[in-house]
Amino acid sequence: MNNKKGISLIALTSLVVSSSIGAGIFDIPSSLAKVATPGVALLAWFITGFGILMLALSFSNLVLNKPELNGVSDYARAGFGNFAGFLSGWGYWLGVWLGNVAFGTMLMSTLGYFFKELRSGNSLQAVLFASMISWGLTLLVMRGVEAAAVINVAVTIAKLIPLFVFIVLAILLFKVNIFSEHFWMNLAGNASHLSFSKATPTGILNQVSSSLISLIWVFVGIEGAAMMADRARRKSDAAKATVFGLVALFILYVVISILPYGYMSQGQIAQLETPSLMYLMEAMIGPVGGVIISIGLVISILGSWLSWTMLPVEATSQMSEQKLLPKWFGKMNKYNAPANSLIFTQALVQIFFLSLLKTNEAYNFAYSLATVAIIISYILVSAYQFKLGIQEKSLKNTLIGFLSLTFQLVAVIIAGLNFLWLTTVAYFVGFVFYLAAQKQNEKKITATEWILIAVISILAILAVISVLIGRLSF
Repeated sequence: MNNKKGISLIALTSLVVSSSIGAGIFDIPSSLAKVATPGVALLAWFITGFGILMLALSFSNLVLNKPELNGVSDYARAGFGNFAGFLSGWGYWLGVWLGNVAFGTMLMSTLGYFFKELRSGNSLQAVLFASMISWGLTLLVMRGVEAAAVINVAVTIAKLIPLFVFIVLAILLFKVNIFSEHFWMNLAGNASHLSFSKATPTGILNQVSSSLISLIWVFVGIEGAAMMADRARRKSDAAKATVFGLVALFILYVVISILPYGYMSQGQIAQLETPSLMYLMEAMIGPVGGVIISIGLVISILGSWLSWTMLPVEATSQMSEQKLLPKWFGKMNKYNAPANSLIFTQALVQIFFLSLLKTNEAYNFAYSLATVAIIISYILVSAYQFKLGIQEKSLKNTLIGFLSLTFQLVAVIIAGLNFLWLTTVAYFVGFVFYLAAQKQNEKKITATEWILIAVISILAILAVISVLIGRLSF
């Protein structure tokens, strides 16, 4: 499909990069050092990179070969029916707006470098300020998705500058003896009393699995171009942007997370405050370093927050077109933006912000739950790629789908089944809209769908009860 007024290849690639580079990259040195030594960290990166590459190739193949389909919900719906499409789209929508909550808490922690009242990320002042920014970005996107995508290109360039400054400094200050001192040794103890023991296969595997959820989180957003493919000038641009964005992200992530091991010991990196990159720069060149990274982080988070304000409502408006949600969700305003979806999603973000007043692990909780919710969508996309490969008798596409599916299934298990269990509560709420859409479009709910709805609903009720009585923890 050609659309000269649509989003360009450069804008789509920047959307992929900006959607993925948000808060996570600025805390990845500490997150990784808490669970893995340099050698294992590199191993974990290449395992994760390979798994995400298979996912990116799946998206790229589907965008090119199934141009009539739009977004994660459509891929699941085409492969496994309406209910699977709903599960995929609703999970993606849930994960992305929860990611916005994570951005809000990290942004406040960053500003806490200058204003102590915001440092926790979930104080009353922090919640109020984050809420104001969130509503401001929502109003911006309501002025037009394409216009917001153009702004995102400039933001992407601005956020990369301080990261490149850090890379140059880290290379100049890199010490091989520090980097190699505990290259493969197992990490034992906790972040405040780090000690090392002899490396074993089991220990290395444990370190890799402990790293996985943090590493997957920084790649969430890789599907941004595929989600916006219907607004692209050409569908092929969305496929190219997905792969181009992944390659750029992988190189950047590995360099930024591994170089600190050659400047500080693993124990020192692990004990840095959040966001760790800010305090690394401060250690390298003094307070000015912390200021440089904090400014870059603020720009980075705002850029990702803008991208992630576009993506969830794109998902719900697409689901409305696919008759998986009521028509109300797909209603466009005069700027061709899904205004109802934007307001509905932002209202839920606001509620979640207020709930964070009660937790000290706001960022970790939000990004962990967001990652698991989005992985549900990734699983269904990978499964569709696998199914298509078999139908087309294409060994390459079958293998890509199989490897991507396997990686996502392992990831969601490692991430913690408690988070998967908690997502059932959001699906329980979503069933109200799914059933309303089926009634609105005069479609019958199948017996299999009723059984799945009942099972998930029971799990949701049990999850709520378990949280209330303190049996379900994270």
